Amino acid sequence: MEYSTLAPELEVSEGGLVYALGSLYDRFCQLHDPRKAKGKRYSLVMLVVVIFLAKLSGRDKPVEIADWAKHRATALVEALHLTRAWMPHHNTIRRVFQAILSEAEFERLLHDYHQSATPDTPAEAVLALDGKALRGGRRGDQEACEYVVSVYDCQAQRVLVQEVVEAKANEIGAAPKALAQVNLAGKIVTGDAIHAQRAVSGYIVAHGGHYLWPLKENHPRVYQDLVRLFAPERPLPGCGHLANDFREVRTVNGGHGRIEIRRLQTSELLNDYLDWPGLGQVYRLERHFSWLRQGQVYKTSHDVEFGLTSLPRPQASPARVLAIRRLHWSIETGLHYRRDVTFHEDATRMTVGPAGRILSVVHDLALGLMKTAGFTNAAQGRRWFDGHLLEALGLLTGVPSAS
Repeated sequence: MEYSTLAPELEVSEGGLVYALGSLYDRFCQLHDPRKAKGKRYSLVMLVVVIFLAKLSGRDKPVEIADWAKHRATALVEALHLTRAWMPHHNTIRRVFQAILSEAEFERLLHDYHQSATPDTPAEAVLALDGKALRGGRRGDQEACEYVVSVYDCQAQRVLVQEVVEAKANEIGAAPKALAQVNLAGKIVTGDAIHAQRAVSGYIVAHGGHYLWPLKENHPRVYQDLVRLFAPERPLPGCGHLANDFREVRTVNGGHGRIEIRRLQTSELLNDYLDWPGLGQVYRLERHFSWLRQGQVYKTSHDVEFGLTSLPRPQASPARVLAIRRLHWSIETGLHYRRDVTFHEDATRMTVGPAGRILSVVHDLALGLMKTAGFTNAAQGRRWFDGHLLEALGLLTGVPSAS
């Protein structure tokens, strides 16, 4: 194909592979290769593309990736316009993660690609902030495994930023660094109770966003204030039953063998009392779960959660507060579960250098590609791509397959 026949947004590699500018393949071409030319059998782009194609096709460990490439050598030569059918050994695949790819460069690739891929993120999009242990990267002499904190777009189902938690630190220190890399204007940031910090809340509000945090005893005075507020049956001595401004919503859902009843109350009474940046309202969420077997309840559970948000009542009714709180858990089901169960991240031993952290970025990107392809079930998508190599390559190049 001649250059003159290409559309302005397309480019062609030295080997003749057509790709779109701004595609993942285009960004792979810009990665720095620290290896010397002498003795280099495979280009870095070819190695990374093979890894991603194998990942999309259901192969996870370096040995599985190398075997997958070996058994599809003829098809890969044709698809990637290679000059020879040699495929990389599993030790070569490991070296890509351990010593060839730059961790900082690959994290920037994730940040730039996913944030540019969702330029029309709607106002009030929910961004979930949460940490994950990289158990597959833990060495035998380490006391604890490494952690990363991710900012996850719950609607687009993409990781916008991943920040490594420094040694002897925790998620509290990594969260502000991760949020600093995201446009927070109009966004709603959710997280676990560990992220309910005044400094983080103030930073989000100052940059035009909103927060919604559950609160536990890590802030004992504020927590007790919320408990007393939502317990009118136990008024303060001499005060009688105080008038309240409570608004509430109750939902009942069934599925997966259980019935879920949720009751959420909100109040603005503490807005001027609590020393918390940008506070819009506080809430109490009561959850009751009943598990069914052959139509009979055999187990129940009940819990109560307190929390606070900068969203004011005109902008967030109790029903909306509940919906946002529930949407936060998509980072567990849509990201962490898929990385651990579908991509076997914790079972893939990557203990040398930054290998485990780079592998987690690969999984974040692969899940984003699955979403782009329209798959809501990542395992199903991997089975499909295992039989459709050209379509998988089209996701990386941004050029749809003609087949």
